[in-house]
Formats: sequence, structure tokens, C-alpha cells
Amino acid sequence: MNKSLFVLLLLAQFSFGQEKSKVTTYKYGYNGMELIVKNNSGNMIVVSTFNSKKELKEEIAQKVYQQFKDSKLVTGDTLKIQGDNAIVTGKCIIQQKGKLTTLNFYYETVEWNSGLTEIYKNI
Repeated sequence: MNKSLFVLLLLAQFSFGQEKSKVTTYKYGYNGMELIVKNNSGNMIVVSTFNSKKELKEEIAQKVYQQFKDSKLVTGDTLKIQGDNAIVTGKCIIQQKGKLTTLNFYYETVEWNSGLTEIYKNI
């Protein structure tokens, strides 16, 4: 009797103890310029994020700029960027006018390391 009760309690602990991922939506994010870089040739690059999460916006902007610097970006690409606390999926739009280049990154999905997934919905 004691063994079966112990096994039952152990199984209950495993079934309820697992962290399950949760999916939610959000409709308000941060928009703005996060990074402005002027290189030696006089070209200016501005990285802006839209619908971003406050905790991630600066780190993700740095990583978008790094991918641009490494020539890995094409306008309209969907990017999946690994941050310290989350994986962010979004679209990058590149615009150039003279010596100004703008990199606009629009958040679509944030997959937090905790298992929570947030999807941006423009309602």
C-alpha cells in the first residue's frame, strides 16, 4: 500500500511539475531609435525597433546591426535573433537614402527562456 501511494505521488509530481509553454499576445510595444552609428566614410546607420519588449530592445538592436555589418541582411527578411533572455523573431526593412541607412526591425514573436511565448497582435 505504501509503495503504490509513493508511486502515485511521484507520478503526480512529474506530471504537474513540468513547465509547460504558454502562448500569449501583446498589443503594446516600444518603438524608437535604439542605435545610431556613423562609420569612417561618413555613412550613418540608424537601427530602430518596433513593437519591442523593453528588456530586449537594446540588445536586439545591437544584434540586428551586427548582422547588417556582417552583410547577412536583405530587406524583408524574417530574422530569428537569440538574446540572453529570449529568442526574437521579426522582419527587418532596410532603407537607404544618400549616406543614411535605416534598419527597421519589427518584432513578431518573443520566445522567453521561461517558456512563455508572446506574439505581437496589432488589434
